[in-house]
Amino acid sequence: MARGDQVYVMRDLMGIPYEHHGIDCGDGTIIHYRKVGEATVSCTRHEAFACGNPVYPYPQSVAFIADVVIERARSRLGEQKYDLFFNNCEHFATWCKTGRNHSQQLSSFGLRLGQIKLPQVGQLAKQAARDEAPAEALALFEKALGNLAIATQTLLPDYKQTQTDIQTWQRVAQRALEKSREDLARAALHRKLTAQKKAVSLKQQLGELSDLQLAIEQDQRIAQARLG
Repeated sequence: MARGDQVYVMRDLMGIPYEHHGIDCGDGTIIHYRKVGEATVSCTRHEAFACGNPVYPYPQSVAFIADVVIERARSRLGEQKYDLFFNNCEHFATWCKTGRNHSQQLSSFGLRLGQIKLPQVGQLAKQAARDEAPAEALALFEKALGNLAIATQTLLPDYKQTQTDIQTWQRVAQRALEKSREDLARAALHRKLTAQKKAVSLKQQLGELSDLQLAIEQDQRIAQARLG
């Protein structure tokens, strides 16, 4: 590993392995979203980031030079805006390294949102908290959390595309007005409005997924406590 590298360590969430990402400062410290209490962008010792596991470099085909990468990472120290779908540890590290707010892990999940019944998942969280068999409830919780995570494969690319569409149609409208083509400008603005409505709907669905995740995790802790 080298100064300014994007690095990651394998961690485990209820039996589900995932990559935790950060930026290597080259002096034995790593800047990353530290998840102790409220998740905060922090500079910690390499050992604290590793938690006893090997740390690997995460190669990027296009990247800033090391000084710029570290400057970008330091500019966000103290930030507390963690979001599983839009601003997780990999989003942060990839943004520092390449300028792209991207999480390959989320994009790589294999199931589609249509395979998951969100109301049923929500009901699961409420019912399992009252279940008299907490061991069975824990197994259901793990399955539900995995499904909630992989559901983002469909929603996230669509949401990102609508954001691009909004910007594109805004530029088209501006150019049309510059050429006195108000008809084309109105058509472009109509398409922009359609994209904005779609973006609002997609973000709401992603928010529902996030809320369900929090509810399930809370009830899961209750079941774990009952198991002792």
